[in-house]
Amino acid sequence: MSAKREQTERKSAPIGVFDSGVGGLTVAREIMRQIPNERLVYFGDTARVPYGNKSKETVTKFSRQIVRFLETQNVKAIVVACNTASAYALDEIEQELDIPVIGVVKPGAKVAAQATRNGKVGVIATAGTISSKIYTEYIQGINPDIYVVGKACPLFVPLVEEGLLKDPVTDEIAMRYLSELKDIDIDTLILGCTHYPLIRSTIGRIMGEHVTLVNPAYETARELKELLEKEDLLNPMEPALGTNQYQFYVSDAADKFKTFANSILKYGILSAKIINIEEY
Repeated sequence: MSAKREQTERKSAPIGVFDSGVGGLTVAREIMRQIPNERLVYFGDTARVPYGNKSKETVTKFSRQIVRFLETQNVKAIVVACNTASAYALDEIEQELDIPVIGVVKPGAKVAAQATRNGKVGVIATAGTISSKIYTEYIQGINPDIYVVGKACPLFVPLVEEGLLKDPVTDEIAMRYLSELKDIDIDTLILGCTHYPLIRSTIGRIMGEHVTLVNPAYETARELKELLEKEDLLNPMEPALGTNQYQFYVSDAADKFKTFANSILKYGILSAKIINIEEY
């Protein structure tokens, strides 16, 4: 095969995106919006969600299995659309792969460091992401004077997965979690789990208009586009009509996933296939 044809094929190859469940769909949605020619293969580990209360070793093992599955789909780049997996497994995955890999932590940290006016940044995330201190590390690497405070919000993921996006229960729990961040007077808050943008309006209402909410899903899609441009991997062609541009795979509960995905993506999802991820 000629080098030119090989490069054309590489450009038209899909991007792999994975998450512990449905949260990564917020990243997929931004990629679809910002880089509309790209094909996507999404994997949601719905059988083993949540990742936030699991050990680094377990999350790294799960992430490696998913990466091996995505490699069978001939992806040209991988987006780790899960903050816990980005915190625990990204470095190992990057070293093991020869295709570009991007996580969701660095893009969000960068924007938060630029956005803060009073030097106080809050991070809400899973227990795993908070205990890794990865956001603090990145933000203080950019500006050591920024005070970073993390708050684990473990119940947000199950509430989102259950579809309780606008519900009194979610309001009540959000008020409890966020009260101490309000007391510290942060002016910037990172939604440090890809599930959280789905309850962004609730979080924004409780924190107040003076607090800037940073959505790493949006920033990750922007950074991915820049990375693909730099590596000369952007797909210049619109997918042909009838092409299955977006493919979805899960480890359990495909119908529930499909219903949820269709409620937040404007591209009708026809199916989500179950695969046995333990085989990879």
